[in-house]
Amino acid sequence: MTKSFVLGFCKLGFNWALDIGAWDFLQKILFKNHRSDLMFRFSNIFLHLKRLDWKLFLTIFALAAISLLAIYSSCTVKGDFSNFYKQAGFFGVGFLLAIVLSFLDWRVFRENSYFILLLYFLCILLLIGVFFFAGEIRGTKSWYKIGEFSFDPVELTKFVLAMLLAKYFSKRHIEMYKIQHIFLSGFYAAIPVVLAALQPNIGSASLLLIVWLGILVISGIKIKHFLFVCLGLVLAVALGWNFFIHDYQKARITSFLFPQADPFGASWSQKQAGIAIGSGGLLGQGWLNGSQTHHGFLPEPQTDFIFSALAEEFGLAGVAVLILLFAYLFWRVLKIAIQAESNFARLFVFGFAIIIFAQMFINIAMNLGMAPIVGISLPFVSYGGSNLLFIFASLGIIQSIKASS
Repeated sequence: MTKSFVLGFCKLGFNWALDIGAWDFLQKILFKNHRSDLMFRFSNIFLHLKRLDWKLFLTIFALAAISLLAIYSSCTVKGDFSNFYKQAGFFGVGFLLAIVLSFLDWRVFRENSYFILLLYFLCILLLIGVFFFAGEIRGTKSWYKIGEFSFDPVELTKFVLAMLLAKYFSKRHIEMYKIQHIFLSGFYAAIPVVLAALQPNIGSASLLLIVWLGILVISGIKIKHFLFVCLGLVLAVALGWNFFIHDYQKARITSFLFPQADPFGASWSQKQAGIAIGSGGLLGQGWLNGSQTHHGFLPEPQTDFIFSALAEEFGLAGVAVLILLFAYLFWRVLKIAIQAESNFARLFVFGFAIIIFAQMFINIAMNLGMAPIVGISLPFVSYGGSNLLFIFASLGIIQSIKASS
């Protein structure tokens, strides 16, 4: 009796609640705020993604496609496609990293000098650590081996140095007439430069110097001070030649200046690169058909000499497409720098452009026989995870700057 009475009462109450719309009222109370907040967040995410420079990302996707084509072609020589799959994975992870970091407010770096200094000292410790914990690869101790992957701390150091110098000069650009700013910023740059040179990694040391010089120029250094700095660098190079540069590195430089002196030794690599580029002609020998690459004459076709491998298979037309893509990438990056709302953001983006342009210029010059071989990779194209991931991480910060402009 009691049970049936309770069930009947509950049923009556439920029908009454439906009649007066109590369920709708309860639903609004419980879910309205949560649903509106969720929709607001999705709206913000969509608006943020819309503000990103997708033309810049599309340019990088095109460079990634060219990179994967070249690496796949060279992988067919030995039938080992592990580097191809790794590089594809690096591109995927790097892109996701850039998207995630684009949501980070870049002003965190501008407002936190100690955080940038912490990153800088971490880089210094990592550069010191390679002398004790890194194995020797091709005559240099510059890579930490982590399972199947290698990590080069210089790749992180390049972008951290650009950020540190951007922070330093963003508040001192009107005091560039004071020479102490040149000395102090040079001290920040000199420590990683010397550590990289001692590995020995002359290419990376040179690149770090270029970053410092480039940001000095953009910050407004006086001409007489710049000439003074150049004179000091000439003296430093002279000292380095006598005390720091190894014999095999000297051989690379002398073979560049006098290629006929040792055509089957130090000059061999650049000679084969020149043959590969020349044999490509206007339209190339065709994908998977590069004779120098597939017969093993072209050294390091996935890293240092990937430009020669591309020129051989895709010819002058393929090289022109590659150069145009880099030119468009620089234009997009420089546009973000010009439109940036603060000196720190502007200098950091310019620093990023200097790194990418310097790497591209030196790598192509190496392949064309216009510069000695110093182990500089072609950004976005050469195989390598460390360089690619830190480039994408920096791009994420740049996209954050773009979204807030």
